[in-house]
Amino acid sequence: MIAAAKEKIMQTFRTKIPNHFDLPRRIARLGELAYNLWWVWNPTAQRLYNRIDNALWERVNHNPIRFLRSLGRAEVNAAAQNPVYLDLYDSVFAKFDAYLKTTDTWCARTYKKQSRGQIAYFSMEYGLHEILQLYSGGLGVLAGDHLKEASDLGMSLVGVGFLYAEGYFNQRISEDGWQEAIYTSLDFDQLPILKVVGEDGKPLTVVVNFPDRTVSVHIWELRVGRVPLYLLDSNIEANSPADRQLTTRLYWSDLDHRIMQEVVLGVGGVRALRVLGHTPSVWHMNEGHAAFLTLERARELVLKGTSFQDAVEQTRSSNVFTTHTPVPAGNDEFPLWLIDKYLSSLWAELGLSRDQFINLARNQQSWGETFSMPVLALRLSGRRNAVSELHGHVSRNMWHFLWPEVSNEDDVPITYVTNGVHTATWMARRIRVLYEHYLGEDWLEHVDDPEVWERIDHIPDQELWAVRNHLKRKLAFHIAERARTRWTKGGFHPVQVIASGVMLDPYVLTIGFARRFATYKRANLILSDFDRLLAILNRPNQPVQIIFAGKAHPADEPGKQLIQEVYRAVKRAENGGRLVFLDDYDMNLARYLVQGVDLWMNTPRRPNEASGTSGMKAALNGALNFSILDGWWREAYNGENGWAIGEDAELDADVFDGDDAESLYRTLEDEIVPLYYGERGVDDMPRKWVARVKQSMRTITPLFSTRRMLKEYLERLYLPAMK
Repeated sequence: MIAAAKEKIMQTFRTKIPNHFDLPRRIARLGELAYNLWWVWNPTAQRLYNRIDNALWERVNHNPIRFLRSLGRAEVNAAAQNPVYLDLYDSVFAKFDAYLKTTDTWCARTYKKQSRGQIAYFSMEYGLHEILQLYSGGLGVLAGDHLKEASDLGMSLVGVGFLYAEGYFNQRISEDGWQEAIYTSLDFDQLPILKVVGEDGKPLTVVVNFPDRTVSVHIWELRVGRVPLYLLDSNIEANSPADRQLTTRLYWSDLDHRIMQEVVLGVGGVRALRVLGHTPSVWHMNEGHAAFLTLERARELVLKGTSFQDAVEQTRSSNVFTTHTPVPAGNDEFPLWLIDKYLSSLWAELGLSRDQFINLARNQQSWGETFSMPVLALRLSGRRNAVSELHGHVSRNMWHFLWPEVSNEDDVPITYVTNGVHTATWMARRIRVLYEHYLGEDWLEHVDDPEVWERIDHIPDQELWAVRNHLKRKLAFHIAERARTRWTKGGFHPVQVIASGVMLDPYVLTIGFARRFATYKRANLILSDFDRLLAILNRPNQPVQIIFAGKAHPADEPGKQLIQEVYRAVKRAENGGRLVFLDDYDMNLARYLVQGVDLWMNTPRRPNEASGTSGMKAALNGALNFSILDGWWREAYNGENGWAIGEDAELDADVFDGDDAESLYRTLEDEIVPLYYGERGVDDMPRKWVARVKQSMRTITPLFSTRRMLKEYLERLYLPAMK
């Protein structure tokens, strides 16, 4: 019955795909492909679009729907009559159809009946592609990679999130280095999403109750390969003007908006899945934003006559919670008066008093008591995990007070599953071709198998080095074009043009530093001795250039001040244009950076980096890591596959910063720069550098992939929860 309902939903999705692209019948399925993000991680599928008009493909920011609607008739007809193009078209759709129709997936082969239970995955943000501004940073990109890998493995998973009318902000940096947040409304008609409708042809609606009113939400569907992602949207006429704004932006700073968003995500998300006919066996919360789903699941049973305590016991075992941050500011906590304002009707429905309800998530802070979303999720979940080994230790210490009966901190029931990245999404096409040739055509199906990566030495050093140089030239060209485009639009001071990277040299050792600008990430660590940095940047015959990128949350004043500090250093003439700041960091720019730089630098104040994933993306493309021994890098570093900054130890913050800065400078001066420029033959190739690149690829790519990560989630968390 459930399978039939799901198939009906899928058929409805297919029949509702707009067919008004006015394409010749021979290539009409380009419109269908545009509505499934499978093309995002399949470079040959993307070439079906950019082969027709590459300049247009770039102008529409790789949006196939805008692309097809903007094409001229002459270009379309030429493609439909080009035998080479048609061969590519037929090849791509043969793979696309086989991918969607096959039942011989890893999950089906490995677990058969046990893997048929469905996982519901809730996240406040999803980073799937640059055209879908539903993400702010690493948490969302990880969620997007999670869905893609679930699709590849054949995992029965459905995602739930929000469709933001404006999404996260676009960033502009003023001449003085101050971050400006620019919000633009998304045109849903130009996105690969469809509104879910019922048999009567009207949009499906779910209602979320608040003490003084109800909020209605529509459901949109986005296809991620085999996985459906359902996105909630409150911008409908049935709601008040204020409530229509709930899903306008990601991470409202206003607490009233924020708590209502999280109620809609948790409660409304459960109700949306029920309306759609889904009956998940596992409910996975990606961070605490969706923790109200635990109460909605309990409420369903209470309404049937079950006591609240029994309802919690029945649902807890199938709730899974992933915590992502050891930084208190990253954990959503609400003052108790907001709970009274927005949830006072819920505790009565659960058969609880106010105090009993508050006690579910009560947390004592120095400024008073709060209702903590991670506490709620931890208490009402049967399985809980951090996102790296060190983060597991930190989390067990941080939340030990929730299990006072446990004397040994190591026995606190929070495990860890170290993050990974979706290899096919983040790998450069030229690197992929190299791997297919030397590792085997099916290497991607076995990306998490270390034995596959023993073949890395089959790749000739000269070929790998040639691809690395190609990717760095591609990065430099893209950065120059970004600056040119901005310059032609006006309002761009000449010094900002230099700061945006037009003087980058594609044959110079290039370091990337791109991430959210929070103070604990210490983007300014490398600036702490500027004269010493200048000596490194301008070393005769061995120069270095550093590219910075990243956003601060609009309400994070210290983060914005940190951007300003870095930007002012970038503008200084003494660095000769070798310090660069790229504004409006997004997934498109991230791909260019992780694929094109030589060295990926990360300098968080340990142990505040829960995991991190950008360095994993850089490593699979042949960039080396240079990082604090925090998060994932503490597990990955072996002394030969990159470099460590500082020690694997806990120190006083002031001592920590000073020692880490000294370690950073000394390693650059004495090890990294000499290795990159030294011992080159007539082919101008640094053999020892390339050997380290291969060691990095061999040891990092298989272990820090979402394929390994999802298998671990399934085996350690999902399957036990299903039982």
